[in-house]
Amino acid sequence: MRDRRTAILQAAARVIARQGVRGLRMEELAAEARVSKALIYYYFEDHAGLLRHTLEFISDRAERYTGGRSGPARPSSPRRELEQSFLLEFQEVPEVRENSTAWGELRASAVFDPQLQDELARAGLMWVREVADALGRTRTGAPDPALIASAERLTALLEGLSARWLSGILPLGNARELMREAIAVEVEQLGRHPAHGAPPRPRPAVASHTLR
Repeated sequence: MRDRRTAILQAAARVIARQGVRGLRMEELAAEARVSKALIYYYFEDHAGLLRHTLEFISDRAERYTGGRSGPARPSSPRRELEQSFLLEFQEVPEVRENSTAWGELRASAVFDPQLQDELARAGLMWVREVADALGRTRTGAPDPALIASAERLTALLEGLSARWLSGILPLGNARELMREAIAVEVEQLGRHPAHGAPPRPRPAVASHTLR
């Protein structure tokens, strides 16, 4: 028998993707998951607890289908592994579309919900750190601030491209190609940073005036 707690979280992700966070009502969720309202409260206590655990469920599921714990065989190089983890976010697979849509709905609702902002901030920080670590394996010696900045740009771009793809503005192939090109640019830029312990590269001369 399928774990009922997991069934509730799966149903919550579906409802959020379909109707947004405001559409996640306990009565509808109980019907979607085919459980009682009492069981939902038993596992998650309240609406805030349900949202927090649903966010964790969505993050864990994304990690699984992008190759974190299952999925395609691991690529032969850190660069390919990094690229694969991003491109697998763009798949015409119901689970991926649902996950990405639900994440977008949670992010949009957080504008008006400080508590949800905190939860998303923690999840986002973990994601950025994971991407920065992957970039660090690709460009060993790049300084941490540069890796973090690059990871911030790439994850922000992924969210924007994903929203455009899901809403039909951007074809799937175009979204994947833009993501691939952005990764190449970031990896190339990180390669220009001196390795730890290496002398800094000479800086080009600049004019004495500044532009405003």
